[in-house]
Amino acid sequence: MKITVVAKVTARPDAVEQVKGELLKMVGPTRQEAGCLEYRLHQDTQDPALFLFYESWADMAALERHMASPHYRRYVAAVGDLLVDKAVLKLSEIA
Repeated sequence: MKITVVAKVTARPDAVEQVKGELLKMVGPTRQEAGCLEYRLHQDTQDPALFLFYESWADMAALERHMASPHYRRYVAAVGDLLVDKAVLKLSEIA
């Protein structure tokens, strides 16, 4: 079953560019992953500290492989104390 992920990341005000750089590093490798159907990164036009990922995965197993990937783990380690908030929604389409 296809999984849609909406992930919201809010950087500390003094770390916006650093977090943005780490997020951008994720895009290329993630789009190459088996099971990645769509992976888009957005930055809020009113609040530059707010980033949003819109992702589509073939199934939960593909998403789990992504979260275990070396580039994802590097990202988590790099931004751990640079964020003020993170929320991840894992959704299945119903209509």
